[in-house]
Amino acid sequence: MKTRGIAFQGEHGAYSEEAVHQHFGTETDTVPCKTISEVFNLTETGEVQHGVVPVENSIEGSVHETYDSLITSNTKITGEIVLRVVHCLIALPSTTISDVKVIYSHPQALAQCRGYLATLGVEVKVSYDTAGSVKMIRDGRMKDAAAVASMGAAQIYEMNVLRQGIEDYGHNYTRFLVMSAKESERAPMCKTSVIFSVPHVPGSLYASLETFATHGVNLTKIESRPTRQRPWEYYFFLDSEGHRDEAAQKEALRELVKRTTFLKVLGSYPRARPEPPQ
Repeated sequence: MKTRGIAFQGEHGAYSEEAVHQHFGTETDTVPCKTISEVFNLTETGEVQHGVVPVENSIEGSVHETYDSLITSNTKITGEIVLRVVHCLIALPSTTISDVKVIYSHPQALAQCRGYLATLGVEVKVSYDTAGSVKMIRDGRMKDAAAVASMGAAQIYEMNVLRQGIEDYGHNYTRFLVMSAKESERAPMCKTSVIFSVPHVPGSLYASLETFATHGVNLTKIESRPTRQRPWEYYFFLDSEGHRDEAAQKEALRELVKRTTFLKVLGSYPRARPEPPQ
């Protein structure tokens, strides 16, 4: 079986593909997938070298499909990417803003532009992908429609940008995870991500988090998702500074095992370099 390039969710021109190019270079071969689950599956079976999936946005928060896939997948996190997201309103070259009656895009993109879209007074419809919406409008010659997507998508499908920078907040960033079937090599300035669940008794979550404080490990993110096995019981996703092989992390994880009913280390990987404020 020949291993292909880097898998991402969406059509060519999607923000996930932009994240791939930012991290791996613009000459990288990319493999479009319909769903985030498909990205995980191709990565786990080794059909692609890596998968890149969105995990959270600075405005709209977490991408639940990614967190749910992390629970069941055997892939490892080997990197992260922080992408500045600039949304554009895109239509056919002959279409003007006054012609637009309906706007399509991924629900996250629509939510990030909620204020601007409300001023247009048009119908808003959810699509599975930003760039896919542009492609659909082009292929269907939909003269009364527009899409919320990237400048790159407009260029790929030779469409017109009616407005640029329509997101409601200027500091709009999406964090992506780089997934692989194998763990990454140790590097400086790492993060470690884990999933765990705790006994359904008072103080169990506090006791679990205390292990990191005791050993001086800084937490950078905590997220909960339903276990789907019992009502009101949760998995907790936790990011912390440091590699799992470092002494402080080792001790914290060793104690965490004793205080949880389930623990899975998702990977240790280099932290993304923060972009300067714009």
